[in-house]
Amino acid sequence: MIFETRAVPPFMKNGFVLGCEFTREGVVIDPGDDVELLLETVEKHALKPVAIVLTHAHLDHVTGVARAKQALGVPVWLHKDDNFLYEAVVQQGQMFGFEVDPQPAVDHFYEPDQELRFGEYEIAVRHTPGHCPGGVCLAVNGDPRTQGPTERRILIVGDTLFAGSIGRTDLPGGDLETLLRSIRDVLFSFPDGTPVYSGHGEPTTIGQERRSNPFLR
Repeated sequence: MIFETRAVPPFMKNGFVLGCEFTREGVVIDPGDDVELLLETVEKHALKPVAIVLTHAHLDHVTGVARAKQALGVPVWLHKDDNFLYEAVVQQGQMFGFEVDPQPAVDHFYEPDQELRFGEYEIAVRHTPGHCPGGVCLAVNGDPRTQGPTERRILIVGDTLFAGSIGRTDLPGGDLETLLRSIRDVLFSFPDGTPVYSGHGEPTTIGQERRSNPFLR
Protein backbone atom coordinates (compact mmCIF):
# COMPACT_ATOMS: atom_id res chain seq x y z
CA MET A 1 0.00 0.00 0.00
CA ILE A 2 1.10 3.54 -0.69
CA PHE A 3 0.83 5.31 2.67
CA GLU A 4 2.02 8.85 3.32
CA THR A 5 1.27 11.47 5.95
CA ARG A 6 1.84 15.22 6.06
CA ALA A 7 1.50 17.86 8.79
CA VAL A 8 2.06 21.63 8.85
CA PRO A 9 1.73 24.46 11.42
CA PRO A 10 -0.17 25.75 13.27
CA PHE A 11 -2.10 22.61 14.24
CA MET A 12 0.43 19.98 13.06
CA LYS A 13 -2.54 17.80 12.13
CA ASN A 14 -1.73 14.59 10.28
CA GLY A 15 -3.33 14.29 6.85
CA PHE A 16 -3.01 11.06 4.90
CA VAL A 17 -2.80 9.82 1.33
CA LEU A 18 -3.44 6.11 0.79
CA GLY A 19 -3.05 4.46 -2.57
CA CYS A 20 -3.29 1.08 -4.23
CA GLU A 21 -0.02 0.18 -5.92
CA PHE A 22 -1.85 -2.14 -8.31
CA THR A 23 -4.61 0.15 -9.64
CA ARG A 24 -3.33 3.61 -8.51
CA GLU A 25 -6.71 4.38 -6.94
CA GLY A 26 -6.45 6.19 -3.62
CA VAL A 27 -8.09 8.30 -0.93
CA VAL A 28 -7.20 11.57 0.77
CA ILE A 29 -7.94 11.59 4.50
CA ASP A 30 -8.53 14.75 6.57
CA PRO A 31 -7.16 17.46 4.28
CA GLY A 32 -6.49 20.58 6.34
CA ASP A 33 -3.79 23.23 6.07
CA ASP A 34 -1.59 20.43 4.70
CA VAL A 35 -3.75 20.08 1.59
CA GLU A 36 -1.16 21.29 -0.93
CA LEU A 37 1.35 18.75 0.36
CA LEU A 38 -1.28 16.02 0.15
CA LEU A 39 -2.08 16.97 -3.43
CA GLU A 40 1.62 16.93 -4.29
CA THR A 41 1.79 13.43 -2.84
CA VAL A 42 -1.15 12.33 -4.99
CA GLU A 43 0.66 13.66 -8.05
CA LYS A 44 4.00 12.13 -7.04
CA HIS A 45 2.48 8.66 -6.96
CA ALA A 46 0.24 9.25 -10.02
CA LEU A 47 -2.80 8.34 -7.95
CA LYS A 48 -6.43 8.57 -8.98
CA PRO A 49 -8.27 9.37 -5.74
CA VAL A 50 -11.84 8.13 -5.42
CA ALA A 51 -12.85 9.95 -2.21
CA ILE A 52 -12.02 12.54 0.44
CA VAL A 53 -12.57 10.71 3.72
CA LEU A 54 -13.01 12.63 6.99
CA THR A 55 -12.50 11.16 10.47
CA HIS A 56 -14.39 14.10 12.00
CA ALA A 57 -15.19 17.74 11.35
CA HIS A 58 -13.05 19.86 13.64
CA LEU A 59 -11.60 22.72 11.65
CA ASP A 60 -8.00 21.45 11.50
CA HIS A 61 -9.21 18.30 9.73
CA VAL A 62 -11.42 19.98 7.12
CA THR A 63 -10.00 23.37 6.08
CA GLY A 64 -8.48 21.83 2.95
CA VAL A 65 -11.60 20.03 1.76
CA ALA A 66 -12.61 22.71 -0.74
CA ARG A 67 -9.15 22.80 -2.32
CA ALA A 68 -8.92 19.01 -2.43
CA LYS A 69 -12.35 18.63 -4.00
CA GLN A 70 -11.60 21.36 -6.54
CA ALA A 71 -8.39 19.59 -7.56
CA LEU A 72 -9.64 16.00 -7.46
CA GLY A 73 -13.36 16.19 -8.24
CA VAL A 74 -14.24 13.37 -5.85
CA PRO A 75 -16.97 13.01 -3.20
CA VAL A 76 -16.56 13.99 0.45
CA TRP A 77 -17.51 11.49 3.16
CA LEU A 78 -18.36 12.34 6.80
CA HIS A 79 -20.45 10.94 9.65
CA LYS A 80 -23.80 12.74 9.80
CA ASP A 81 -23.47 13.44 13.53
CA ASP A 82 -20.57 15.80 12.77
CA ASN A 83 -22.29 17.71 10.01
CA PHE A 84 -23.26 20.50 12.44
CA LEU A 85 -19.55 21.05 13.13
CA TYR A 86 -18.65 20.88 9.45
CA GLU A 87 -21.28 23.46 8.53
CA ALA A 88 -20.01 25.72 11.34
CA VAL A 89 -16.35 25.62 10.31
CA VAL A 90 -16.28 29.41 9.93
CA GLN A 91 -17.46 29.79 13.53
CA GLN A 92 -14.98 27.15 14.66
CA GLY A 93 -12.21 29.26 13.17
CA GLN A 94 -13.45 32.34 14.99
CA MET A 95 -13.25 30.43 18.30
CA PHE A 96 -9.51 29.92 17.71
CA GLY A 97 -8.83 33.30 16.14
CA PHE A 98 -8.52 32.03 12.55
CA GLU A 99 -10.29 33.15 9.40
CA VAL A 100 -11.67 30.00 7.79
CA ASP A 101 -13.61 29.71 4.53
CA PRO A 102 -16.85 27.70 4.26
CA GLN A 103 -16.33 24.23 2.81
CA PRO A 104 -18.39 22.42 0.13
CA ALA A 105 -21.33 20.33 1.25
CA VAL A 106 -20.71 16.73 2.24
CA ASP A 107 -21.60 14.32 -0.56
CA HIS A 108 -22.11 11.14 1.46
CA PHE A 109 -22.70 10.26 5.09
CA TYR A 110 -21.37 6.96 6.38
CA GLU A 111 -23.87 4.18 6.91
CA PRO A 112 -23.45 1.86 9.91
CA ASP A 113 -20.46 -0.43 9.27
CA GLN A 114 -19.71 1.47 6.06
CA GLU A 115 -16.98 0.04 3.83
CA LEU A 116 -15.13 2.02 1.19
CA ARG A 117 -12.73 0.69 -1.43
CA PHE A 118 -9.74 2.04 -3.29
CA GLY A 119 -8.30 -0.45 -5.72
CA GLU A 120 -7.46 -3.71 -3.93
CA TYR A 121 -7.89 -2.18 -0.48
CA GLU A 122 -10.85 -1.75 1.82
CA ILE A 123 -11.60 0.76 4.57
CA ALA A 124 -13.96 -0.32 7.33
CA VAL A 125 -15.47 2.81 8.90
CA ARG A 126 -16.26 2.44 12.60
CA HIS A 127 -18.16 5.06 14.60
CA THR A 128 -16.11 6.17 17.61
CA PRO A 129 -17.86 9.15 19.22
CA GLY A 130 -16.59 10.99 22.27
CA HIS A 131 -14.07 13.50 20.96
CA CYS A 132 -17.03 14.69 18.93
CA PRO A 133 -20.38 13.05 18.09
CA GLY A 134 -19.48 11.93 14.56
CA GLY A 135 -15.91 10.78 15.03
CA VAL A 136 -14.95 7.65 13.15
CA CYS A 137 -11.89 5.42 12.92
CA LEU A 138 -10.75 3.85 9.67
CA ALA A 139 -9.53 0.26 9.65
CA VAL A 140 -7.59 -0.32 6.44
CA ASN A 141 -6.76 -3.87 5.46
CA GLY A 142 -3.29 -4.99 4.46
CA ASP A 143 -2.35 -6.33 1.05
CA PRO A 144 -5.28 -8.67 0.22
CA ARG A 145 -3.08 -10.61 -2.21
CA THR A 146 -0.89 -11.91 0.61
CA GLN A 147 -3.00 -11.65 3.78
CA GLY A 148 -6.45 -12.51 5.02
CA PRO A 149 -9.12 -9.77 5.21
CA THR A 150 -8.68 -9.12 8.94
CA GLU A 151 -4.90 -9.48 9.16
CA ARG A 152 -2.46 -6.63 9.58
CA ARG A 153 -5.00 -3.87 9.51
CA ILE A 154 -3.90 -0.36 10.24
CA LEU A 155 -6.06 2.10 12.14
CA ILE A 156 -6.39 5.78 11.30
CA VAL A 157 -8.12 7.12 14.38
CA GLY A 158 -8.45 10.88 13.98
CA ASP A 159 -8.34 12.50 17.42
CA THR A 160 -9.88 9.57 19.30
CA LEU A 161 -6.61 8.09 20.57
CA PHE A 162 -3.02 9.32 20.71
CA ALA A 163 0.30 7.83 21.76
CA GLY A 164 0.03 8.07 25.53
CA SER A 165 -3.11 10.21 25.48
CA ILE A 166 -6.71 10.51 24.27
CA GLY A 167 -8.75 13.12 22.44
CA ARG A 168 -9.98 16.20 24.25
CA THR A 169 -13.65 16.26 25.20
CA ASP A 170 -14.13 19.91 26.15
CA LEU A 171 -15.29 21.04 22.70
CA PRO A 172 -18.96 21.04 21.56
CA GLY A 173 -20.32 17.50 21.50
CA GLY A 174 -17.41 15.96 23.39
CA ASP A 175 -18.01 13.45 26.19
CA LEU A 176 -15.30 11.66 28.17
CA GLU A 177 -17.21 8.50 29.08
CA THR A 178 -18.35 8.07 25.49
CA LEU A 179 -14.79 8.49 24.26
CA LEU A 180 -13.39 5.91 26.68
CA ARG A 181 -16.11 3.46 25.70
CA SER A 182 -15.30 3.96 22.00
CA ILE A 183 -11.62 3.24 22.62
CA ARG A 184 -12.23 0.18 24.79
CA ASP A 185 -15.10 -1.33 22.81
CA VAL A 186 -14.04 -0.50 19.25
CA LEU A 187 -10.31 0.17 19.07
CA PHE A 188 -9.24 -2.34 21.72
CA SER A 189 -11.07 -5.07 19.81
CA PHE A 190 -8.14 -5.03 17.36
CA PRO A 191 -4.99 -7.12 17.96
CA ASP A 192 -2.18 -5.64 20.02
CA GLY A 193 0.12 -5.40 17.01
CA THR A 194 -2.27 -3.18 15.05
CA PRO A 195 -0.54 0.08 14.03
CA VAL A 196 -2.39 3.24 15.09
CA TYR A 197 -2.05 6.53 13.21
CA SER A 198 -3.53 9.50 15.04
CA GLY A 199 -4.59 12.95 13.95
CA HIS A 200 -1.61 14.48 15.76
CA GLY A 201 1.73 13.14 16.87
CA GLU A 202 3.57 9.89 16.32
CA PRO A 203 2.19 6.43 15.48
CA THR A 204 1.62 3.84 18.19
CA THR A 205 0.02 0.40 18.47
CA ILE A 206 -3.08 -0.94 20.13
CA GLY A 207 -0.96 -3.04 22.48
CA GLN A 208 1.18 -0.11 23.55
CA GLU A 209 -1.87 1.97 24.44
CA ARG A 210 -3.64 -0.94 26.11
CA ARG A 211 -0.61 -1.51 28.34
CA SER A 212 0.58 1.99 29.14
CA ASN A 213 -1.88 4.75 28.24
CA PRO A 214 -2.53 6.48 31.58
CA PHE A 215 -6.06 7.49 30.62
CA LEU A 216 -7.09 3.87 29.97
CA ARG A 217 -5.93 2.04 33.06
